[in-house]
Amino acid sequence: MSNAPATSTGSSKLDAAKQVALANTPEKLSGFALYSRFALAGAVCCSVTHGGLTPVDVVKTRIQLDPVTYNTGMVGGFRKVIATEGAGALLTGFGPTAAGYFLQGAFKFGGYELFKQQCINYLGYETASNNRTAVYLASSALAEFFADIALCPLEATRIRLVSEPTFATGLISGFGKIAKNEGLGAFYSGFGPILFKQVPYTMAKFVVYEKVAEAIYKRVDKSTTSSGKQTLINLGSGLIAGFAAAIVSQPADTMLSKINKTKGLPGEGTTSRLIKIAKELGLRGSYTGIGARLFMVGTLTAGQFAIYGDIKKLLGATGGVEIAKT
Repeated sequence: MSNAPATSTGSSKLDAAKQVALANTPEKLSGFALYSRFALAGAVCCSVTHGGLTPVDVVKTRIQLDPVTYNTGMVGGFRKVIATEGAGALLTGFGPTAAGYFLQGAFKFGGYELFKQQCINYLGYETASNNRTAVYLASSALAEFFADIALCPLEATRIRLVSEPTFATGLISGFGKIAKNEGLGAFYSGFGPILFKQVPYTMAKFVVYEKVAEAIYKRVDKSTTSSGKQTLINLGSGLIAGFAAAIVSQPADTMLSKINKTKGLPGEGTTSRLIKIAKELGLRGSYTGIGARLFMVGTLTAGQFAIYGDIKKLLGATGGVEIAKT
């Protein structure tokens, strides 16, 4: 009786070649091993990009909160902040920005991939692929909802630090001061507008990115595209997605800055505050600072998708299911 293993081809040379091929084939991840890598890649890409653009966000927030003083555009805003407060003021809120978007990125990108897979499991691959825009929209909206629960307290702290430079010295002191003086509910006073801002933003961001990338890969063979060229495609698709997301979410971003600037009046609810702010701003006022935000969101979204794609490859997170038709 032969002593060859059950998977043996009967030839020692072929068996040896097969073992070498298997050893050189990367294991396709699934389950927690896969989605934890998606989450880590998302956390890093969001933390790095948002943290790196803190100076732009400082100027953008100042323009939104005090358009009378900061009325010379983005470049003029930079000059004014440096002249009146010093260059260090441009890094105000860096701590809560980096920490908040690390958490948010993990939930956003990891959740998007997870919910997209759940849609595929529920609908079946063919139905999900034929209705992929709806799948992208639903998956991104659900992911962003949970991401905002994590982000909101740190975003409230960041805006308070930027709008009131003397409020606290950093993330920990600012977070503690808000909790002590205003209660934990103050961290979520902006939860409504942050959802109103972030959910449409994220839906536009992922749908436009997926659609632009799909259009490109219909003309370029992805299987033969180099790693560097894929990164450039991610950058370009992300840039267009960022512009679309910024335009969609700008009114809510302005309202979020306003509502987190100061405490509400005694007995004044979040909804009534939002209505009052919306009336004061008007449509034109709600797009205050759009130039700075287009630059900021376009840049960071392009960077996010490029970094996300590269980190996924680095971590071997290649087991996700794609439903784009290319």
